[in-house]
Amino acid sequence: MSVSQDSATRFGLQSFMGAPLSRDLSRAKVAILGIPYDSGTHPARIGSRFGPSAIREQSALVRAYELPDQDFDPIATLGAVDYGNVQVFPSSVRESFEAIEQMVGEIVGHGVIPVTMGGDGAVTLPQLRALHRRYPDLVVLHIDAHTDTYPEDGIDRIRYSTATTFARAAEEGLVQTAHSFHVGTRGPTYLQNAWSHASALGYRVIPDHLMRKRGMEDVLAEIHDTLAGRPVYLCFDMDIFDPSCAPGVCTPTWGGLTAYEGLSLIRALKGLKIVAYDVNTVSPPHDPTGMTAFLAASCMREFLFHAAQGQAHAR
Repeated sequence: MSVSQDSATRFGLQSFMGAPLSRDLSRAKVAILGIPYDSGTHPARIGSRFGPSAIREQSALVRAYELPDQDFDPIATLGAVDYGNVQVFPSSVRESFEAIEQMVGEIVGHGVIPVTMGGDGAVTLPQLRALHRRYPDLVVLHIDAHTDTYPEDGIDRIRYSTATTFARAAEEGLVQTAHSFHVGTRGPTYLQNAWSHASALGYRVIPDHLMRKRGMEDVLAEIHDTLAGRPVYLCFDMDIFDPSCAPGVCTPTWGGLTAYEGLSLIRALKGLKIVAYDVNTVSPPHDPTGMTAFLAASCMREFLFHAAQGQAHAR
């Protein structure tokens, strides 16, 4: 039985937007999954492992209906369930990645679209492994201030971390890099030529300054033309937003999108065949007012509407 959003808030149930807490996928088209894992490798900020609980809490502020074209309840329309959290171990990459891959694979194996919330950007790699088994021609649309495609011998010489996710994905052949994007990269880095490794692996890199010079409409046209008909994994890192509206992230970088621009960007992806949605890097210890988690929950609401409008197909 579904629990209404009002009831979930009243009784303190920590489900996303009041979706029923359930592992029953028989009627679900979408499963919401928390992945409370971070690598612990960031030099200054640790805390995104607490992201899923904060996003669920703030989702009590997210309302279902919005005129004119979102005037329906996406939770009810999708039969969406809150699948709970993956059991992960912050100190253990291998065991955590195996648990993430297994649970996302379970969801995808039922023909259900996963909508996940990290955790840091490292949680994406095991999800890509699970999705690639079902979609061998998988592509990724990565919206982030950073490429997360640093070489293995990067600043910390760490093979598996939030900074190396898409380098490992390319090496493992999990995505077709020639049709995959890193969008919105900006700001200072620890490495020279930090974006060159992504380009060398075949990814299309559209940095923030070029996106603004070209105009969002032109960039979106390229994205739609390139990704049309392909199974897309949408990875949305919350540091794409400017810290003025999303301060509680792992690596805040000035000059990002406003809340309006970011939400509009998600809405403009209508028509793409998105088979998995992933929002990450909310760090509650650095988000004292909860505004970053609230914005992340609002992004997830847009994901649900995208799926509910029949634009994403997992079957």
